[in-house]
Amino acid sequence: MSAAAVEPAPELLGPDWRACYADTPGIYLLSHSVGRTPADSLQALQRGFLDPWEAGESEPWGHWLPALEAFPRALAQLLNTRSEAICPQVNVSSGLVKLLGARPPAPGRAAVLFSAQDFPSLGFVIAQARRLGFEPRMLPADADVQDSAVWSDALTEDVHAVLVTHAFSNTGQLAPVAEILGMARARGVLGIVDVAQSLGVIPIDLQQWPADAVLGSCVKWCCGGPGAGFLWLSPERAADFEPVDVGWFSHRDPFEFDITHFDYAPDAARFMGGTPSVMPFVLAANSLALVNRIGIRRIRAHNLALGDRLIDGLEPQWLQSPRAAERRSGTVVVRPADREGCIERLREAGVAFDERTAGLRLSPHVYNSAAEIDAVIGCLTA
Repeated sequence: MSAAAVEPAPELLGPDWRACYADTPGIYLLSHSVGRTPADSLQALQRGFLDPWEAGESEPWGHWLPALEAFPRALAQLLNTRSEAICPQVNVSSGLVKLLGARPPAPGRAAVLFSAQDFPSLGFVIAQARRLGFEPRMLPADADVQDSAVWSDALTEDVHAVLVTHAFSNTGQLAPVAEILGMARARGVLGIVDVAQSLGVIPIDLQQWPADAVLGSCVKWCCGGPGAGFLWLSPERAADFEPVDVGWFSHRDPFEFDITHFDYAPDAARFMGGTPSVMPFVLAANSLALVNRIGIRRIRAHNLALGDRLIDGLEPQWLQSPRAAERRSGTVVVRPADREGCIERLREAGVAFDERTAGLRLSPHVYNSAAEIDAVIGCLTA
């Protein structure tokens, strides 16, 4: 189908929202890796982090801590949850290390179920968890991760925890998270979800997921930069976790300052650790606030409209990610017949993309337009 035959979708957001993000050259379709920075990131950093530091009137923590608290508040709005259920983390892998260490396996229930399609970093964590008594159990690469029956068969009596990736980075697939978590909860299995590839582009309502823990990052679709990860802990399950990696901010009263007494914080803050980083979360809070202003459902509609436009302009057999919106992540994966020629033309046209074994990964966000997608179609079909 020719690009000219594809009419602009009414869901597309206008240039006013695109202007809220940095105007980088070319056509940027790498939001599955690192999202573009909001145009006002420097001002947010100056206001929330540097100004209190440079003022020199007193130590800046009186300003930094409220700035840090803006991160879980903005994230809670996006995820429909309470801010005290969210604990800032450096990244998803670190959060998973802390989770597994905080709840050792029971006799006869040591398996940690995950998929060969998960981000490799998480597989590395689970492999090292053997030191804690866990036994990694991986669904093979050819398993249909979108089939809940596959997960049901694997959730056997010896499974301690299951890691579910909401959106798979290399295939553009969405897992049936609610169904998997429902089965896990019914069988006494700890349910952990990785939302790194879906946060900021796909609506997530944590009230609808029977999850025990959720891990994510703001570096991708949320455009918040690296270093601003998080761990969400089910308020009903918080007391079941006793992390080893603690510090004064893990304490019920961080300012008690009694070295002989430690009492876990009653909520997700028990995973906080020592003195927190501030700067990444100031930047990410600003980015999350922008996502909330635009509206996650509007962002998803724009993403799907551009993704559909791209798919409709290409040969059907090139598509490697799901066609159906309810099964597709924010990324369209294509494998054109003339792969090397397409790569060369895309690069010459200034298109930012990447490739994996499955194909070329193209991720339209709110700062992309229909005209840009048409240009990409032209490169792929020339």
